[in-house]
Amino acid sequence: MKFEEYTGKTVLVTGGASGIGQAQAIAFLENGANVFAFDINEGDLPKLQQEYPSQFAYTIGSISVKDDVAHAVKEACEVFGEIDILLNTAGVLDGFAKTLDTDEALWDKIMDTNVKGTYFMTNEILPHMLARKSGIIVNMASIAGLVAGGGGAAYTASKHAIIGYTKQLDMDYCREGIRANAIAPGAIQTPMNQADFAGDGEMAKWVAEETPAGRWAQPSEVASLTLYLASSAADYIHGTVVPIDGGWTAK
Repeated sequence: MKFEEYTGKTVLVTGGASGIGQAQAIAFLENGANVFAFDINEGDLPKLQQEYPSQFAYTIGSISVKDDVAHAVKEACEVFGEIDILLNTAGVLDGFAKTLDTDEALWDKIMDTNVKGTYFMTNEILPHMLARKSGIIVNMASIAGLVAGGGGAAYTASKHAIIGYTKQLDMDYCREGIRANAIAPGAIQTPMNQADFAGDGEMAKWVAEETPAGRWAQPSEVASLTLYLASSAADYIHGTVVPIDGGWTAK
């Protein structure tokens, strides 16, 4: 999928060291964008910097730490100028823990990363976008933000929060040139879901069987959806949640 309009644009992606975030970074790089990645782990980020020395840069930090977020945005602007597209992709799972099995530390970890991290990053970048009356924000929700069973109590609550936040964000600022939407992935084969493939991979097989499409998706498929959703071709798509779940939520 090729979008010439991304040439020269700058994308900031959180969670860019692996999984969906990495796939998004690669997709936008291949389409000519400058990409700044922010992740708590270094992962494959040095490799991407070697492959795209003039288009790619990154910094390490936590999206749940306000000072880290501010530093990342400042560095991204210093390297590439203004940020055109924000991809709030970083997130963590909760091991499908029920509420009585969720202690305060786990609840806070999930909420601080998945919800507060998205809020911190958005609020740091949004003023820059509003000053130019232009900006695209794509938040990472989940089927757990639409139905039960996609995560535990904390994760499901956090992704429902992301969906509500995305809708309100777009409604509040769409007349000022901002467009915000969310993606709701189902079974995507990423390092975050590696445990499902451990051993004989029975859990992964069960998930594939329960998915109408009969398979897991690759991160690149979510990245392709992101390319479209952030493009001018999707300009009339506002405050919505786009599932990419192999039909899971259609059941």
